Amino acid sequence: MTTTALTAAAFEDTVTGNDIVLVDFWASWCGPCRQFGPIFEAASEQHPDIVFGKVDTEAERELAAAAQITSIPTLMAFREGVLVFAQPGALPAPALEQVITAVRDLDMDDVRAQLAAQQQGEEQQ
Repeated sequence: MTTTALTAAAFEDTVTGNDIVLVDFWASWCGPCRQFGPIFEAASEQHPDIVFGKVDTEAERELAAAAQITSIPTLMAFREGVLVFAQPGALPAPALEQVITAVRDLDMDDVRAQLAAQQQGEEQQ
């Protein structure tokens, strides 16, 4: 599977409608983004069960702002609609593979329990 260009209109459906979604926030003028692009593309071909999306921060300024992107490239990973990883900076291929493995290995019941506990703690403050 190759990467998919994500727009604000398709972002939420893509994230909530797939098990694992990796999103690369990038811009054409960004050198590190251009370095990371082929690594991200190669990983998309090695992991056809994962959705690899790219958000052009120039074309999708509102989406980038909503995602609180302050540095590019930024990689976000969603599992079952939950943001489980976000990190700015271009990753080398082995580090991207580590992220993919870690996201696959997550116990989502545990993640949801932690999120619920966190939200409950925030509500009590």
